[in-house]
Amino acid sequence: MTAEPTGADRLTGHLTGEEYKAVFRRHPAGVAVVAMTHRGRPVGFTATSVISVSAEPPLLAFSLADTSSCAPAVVAAETVTVSLLAEHQDDVSARFATSGVDRFAAGGWSTLPTGEPVIDGAHAWIRARVLERTPVGSSFLVSLLALEAEWHPEAAPLVFQDRAYHRLARRFSAGAGGTASEA
Repeated sequence: MTAEPTGADRLTGHLTGEEYKAVFRRHPAGVAVVAMTHRGRPVGFTATSVISVSAEPPLLAFSLADTSSCAPAVVAAETVTVSLLAEHQDDVSARFATSGVDRFAAGGWSTLPTGEPVIDGAHAWIRARVLERTPVGSSFLVSLLALEAEWHPEAAPLVFQDRAYHRLARRFSAGAGGTASEA
């Protein structure tokens, strides 16, 4: 019987960073803007790493490089918003992915009554409480509890794949949108 590798042994014999990026470059991902208020100012960034973790309780997560200019805000945040971008918002995604600019200066966002910024026109947004920030490799995995949300099922999501934005074929329900909030 062979023992399972432990510690540093588990991190040997793996893909190179370039090989790994090549694999995930071809994997389509939804595009979101994660935002919060830090030191009285809105802070946000584009994320394609947002995942649903659990429905009961409603948990989601995202990852962020520990070298990101937004990392200090994420480390300090008690709550964040995750705006799931609509198909026409590739310009918003590009703006929030650009370093060294005021990502909120061009407008197109609102502040919730609780103080967090959300992106106007997103097909959905979720306000969430930060539960954990787990260091993983050169990133943080941030776990969140969904507190409230608003969604518009008639809007199609923005998708990023192979370094380009894509639109999905219209297969979405034209049902009523909705809101939900913490009890």
